[in-house]
Amino acid sequence: MSTARTRPDSEAPAEEPGATGAFDWFRALGPRGRRAFGGAFGGYGLDSYDYFTLPLSMVAISAYFSLDNGQTGLLTTVTLVVSAVGGALAGVLADRIGRVRALMITVITYAVFTVACGFAPNYETLLVFRALQGLGFGGEWAVGAILVAEYATAKHRGRTLGAVQSAWAVGWALAVVVYTLVFAFLDADTAWRVMFWTGALPALLVVYVRRHVSDAPEAAAARRTAGAGRGSFTAIFKKDLLRVTLFATLLSTGVQGGYYTLATWVPTYLKTERGLTVVGTGGYLAFLISGAFIGYLTGGYLTDRLGRKKNIALFAVLSAFGVIAYTHIPPGANGLLLVLGFPLGFCMSAIFSGFGSFLSELYPTAVRGTGQGFTYNSGRAVGAFLPTLVGQLSDSWGVGGALVLGAVGYGLAMVALLGLPETRGKELA
Repeated sequence: MSTARTRPDSEAPAEEPGATGAFDWFRALGPRGRRAFGGAFGGYGLDSYDYFTLPLSMVAISAYFSLDNGQTGLLTTVTLVVSAVGGALAGVLADRIGRVRALMITVITYAVFTVACGFAPNYETLLVFRALQGLGFGGEWAVGAILVAEYATAKHRGRTLGAVQSAWAVGWALAVVVYTLVFAFLDADTAWRVMFWTGALPALLVVYVRRHVSDAPEAAAARRTAGAGRGSFTAIFKKDLLRVTLFATLLSTGVQGGYYTLATWVPTYLKTERGLTVVGTGGYLAFLISGAFIGYLTGGYLTDRLGRKKNIALFAVLSAFGVIAYTHIPPGANGLLLVLGFPLGFCMSAIFSGFGSFLSELYPTAVRGTGQGFTYNSGRAVGAFLPTLVGQLSDSWGVGGALVLGAVGYGLAMVALLGLPETRGKELA
């Protein structure tokens, strides 16, 4: 078992040998680390909220602009494709100017352009604003995850980053609540715009981050000593890191392709093919989201106990089977659809719990932001073509039939794991 590293941060408490409390991972962060956790958790939760304003409003947007499913799916794809650029740039910034500064830039970016989407006069403008929103959306997770990973001990890093990941479910749930209320009291043509305007909320987080959050002292010192080697795209494609970069990108492509296919099209599937109302859709999504929240926390725990690769492999298999089962429930069996939403949300989220720790541990400090930002978001960009393909095929296959393509992504993830090392217990500095 790896021992906890010591920090020059005098505020960090020493871990008690053999401590097994449920919140030891949080106490081990120390005061500065806990503030960093709060900033990263809030940033990722609001990142999720801003992202889901689109999938939840897709039916209304499609009707307002008279879009077909292919055009609607493109709104998601362009967000995720541009997020690759935003994530890669944010990773470089994190290595060059620090994690906290880069975090603030990403949060401001996605908040501003989410609000702008609500003012779009036509489909083309909405497409552009959504693409620009992707710049901030792509960078926030990678930067926030690295910020917290560098405070976390090797012993607890998996569950610590799993807890950060759980913020995605919190933001998703908040978006569903707001969506249910907004669409219940406003006509659809106005409601979808109001949903985007509520995306201004993340701006408040920047005030907290600016005042209370700082980079981990050891990581900041290591970055400074790296000199010209900091934040270099060339470095992550050199011989010693090329294999890691290629297989980590493939891993991210598979997992995120499967996830975003479901996240984008399940609300539409529930409305158009299962005949659910706005309130009914919110109820079904509540089961999916509850499963997701518990899945993130459970996956974080298993990441530390089983290892990064075994956790991802386990939930890749379970997620693939879950997608197939969820989309093949016979008509009229909506009760079973409700019940299966929980395990589906659990599995498709638990697989992400190891990503923050795994990708952080695969790269040295000087290019950790660049490596994690590039691999996670490039994978998201390539995987983003699955939602568009589902949109194209749904006209002939139906949304439920086309959603099965999400299982293909999880198969790619299994292949990618063969080329990556296990990193459990690795010290970052």
